[in-house]
Amino acid sequence: MARPKKTDAPDLSEAQDLTAGAIERLTCPPEKLQVFLRDSKAPGLRVRATPASAKNPTGVKAFVFEAKLNRQTIRRTIGDVRAWTSEAARQEANRLRVALDAGTDPREVERQQQAAKAASKAAAAVQAVTVGEVWNAYMEARRPHWGVRHHADHAKLVQAGGVPAKRGTKGKGVTVAGPLHPLMALPLRDLSAPTIEAWAAREGKTRPTSARLAWRCLKAFLTWCAEQPEYAPALPSVNPAKTKKAREALGRAGVKQDALLKEQLSVWFDAVRQIHNPVAAAYLQTLLLTGARPGEVLGLRWEDVNTKWRGLTIRDKVEGERVIPLTPYVSQLIHALPRRNAYVFPSASRGKEVGDTLSIPRTQHIAACKVAGIEGLTLHGLRRSFKSLTEWLEIPAGVVAQIMGHKPSATAEKHYTVRPLDLLRLHHEKIEAWILEQAGVQFVADLEPGKLALVAG
Repeated sequence: MARPKKTDAPDLSEAQDLTAGAIERLTCPPEKLQVFLRDSKAPGLRVRATPASAKNPTGVKAFVFEAKLNRQTIRRTIGDVRAWTSEAARQEANRLRVALDAGTDPREVERQQQAAKAASKAAAAVQAVTVGEVWNAYMEARRPHWGVRHHADHAKLVQAGGVPAKRGTKGKGVTVAGPLHPLMALPLRDLSAPTIEAWAAREGKTRPTSARLAWRCLKAFLTWCAEQPEYAPALPSVNPAKTKKAREALGRAGVKQDALLKEQLSVWFDAVRQIHNPVAAAYLQTLLLTGARPGEVLGLRWEDVNTKWRGLTIRDKVEGERVIPLTPYVSQLIHALPRRNAYVFPSASRGKEVGDTLSIPRTQHIAACKVAGIEGLTLHGLRRSFKSLTEWLEIPAGVVAQIMGHKPSATAEKHYTVRPLDLLRLHHEKIEAWILEQAGVQFVADLEPGKLALVAG
């Protein structure tokens, strides 16, 4: 038999010495998907060739290892023939053969290696992630469960500050960084108990009230992180914010007692009604007469005012929203206001932006209280005043709690007592009439909305 020429394609039916020349002469006919040339020196080693194509004019050639394990054919790609020498491919094939003889499936080994690499990469990513990145993920995950205002409050806690502000910033002219902002650039793994205690010591000296709120939110955030598989490895087993040092550094919130006395109602109403900004004056009176939170009244939109059924839809932080009576005097105050945008209490500008609301008039209220000779009365004190003044009328506590948006305090209130709007109105109008009587404010209750008429006493 004549020996094959060196230019002839190798015989695929017999094992060959996988020299560079033999591999170069190996080709795959276009009618086949692939062909294999077996090595005569390393059992299981082959060169696989695929047909030529426009992308690969010479086809693709690679060393592969093929053998049987538990009567199943196992084929693993070793590498491209341009990157591997024949000798290196034989060594790898022999290694795989030894593993197979020991009963080890190289495919499973490779899967385990890939899983270990992925876990290592994920661990490295967790170690590098910052508190700010996770805080953003936390806010997005909790968005369906939070109200708009609660979500905005969390964003405010971490804001950078330094942005020119349109509203009062105590003469600084720029926004102030949120209490949690200094922690946002830290890696999550560095948010340890000593770090949080040092933060609490700094913030507790300058703004303890807002720092206490931020600390409570931080504890909830870290509890959420501990429940997430991707972030839990970066945190200790115990919530690092829950330490005695941090709590002591921030101090305890004092029990506030600021509230209007019955005898102070007349001077307070006189002073507030003298405020030059009618929107601010109406806002402050509405706060007292509804017992709502300052932010809840500020967020009232015209769509929340139901003149037909005489109701106000309040968006609160407990139930999401509640409907309270639109009492006569409050109705007159509201309908006398200019409709500049979507909000009942708009800013002084003529803009039509949806977010163009009144800036909470703390300065005007302080000035009015000074004129009235009342010291230390806060805006939240007006809410406290509403609750305190209802004691004079012996209004059921559950009625007052429902109007103010407090959580029910008894099983019967939670599950069995349902007060419709008309029943609440019966009590709420009684409260308003009594407060106005004590303040010496008289008005025509059945006037058309938008026409407020004072009657001399």
